[in-house]
Amino acid sequence: MAYPYRVFLDEPQRAHLRTLVGSGVAPARMLTRARVLLKADHGEGGPGWADVAIAGALDIHPATVQRIRRQFVVEGLAATLERKRPDRVYERALDGRQEAHLVALTCAEAPAGHARWSLRLLADELVRLEVVDAISHETVRRTLKKTTSSRG
Repeated sequence: MAYPYRVFLDEPQRAHLRTLVGSGVAPARMLTRARVLLKADHGEGGPGWADVAIAGALDIHPATVQRIRRQFVVEGLAATLERKRPDRVYERALDGRQEAHLVALTCAEAPAGHARWSLRLLADELVRLEVVDAISHETVRRTLKKTTSSRG
């Protein structure tokens, strides 16, 4: 079958992949991708399996095999094996001043009728004091978790 993205490995690449698979100490995703490339190799001495056969042998979807082939041809071996880090950046919910206000509030006395601050009480109080426009109790939890003041 003619594939738009045919994998041709040279001997050093093939040796690297065999060593990687043989050692078995790399992440599972990397090992699977290495196995796919070894099976899909149409170079000299490569088995050149079809996508469906590779998918059946490695218990993955044929579309995954196709994506790995395409990535190898377009981006190269290193990019295919390594995990791509997410490139999105999340805006922080609280800045430093707001975090400091939250920590100070946490250390203060609990409101009347409560033995201690709950996450929801803290979130409501931050909104009431106009430190933030809106905040969820989950954001309060995450913020307090990363501060040393939350450790008893």
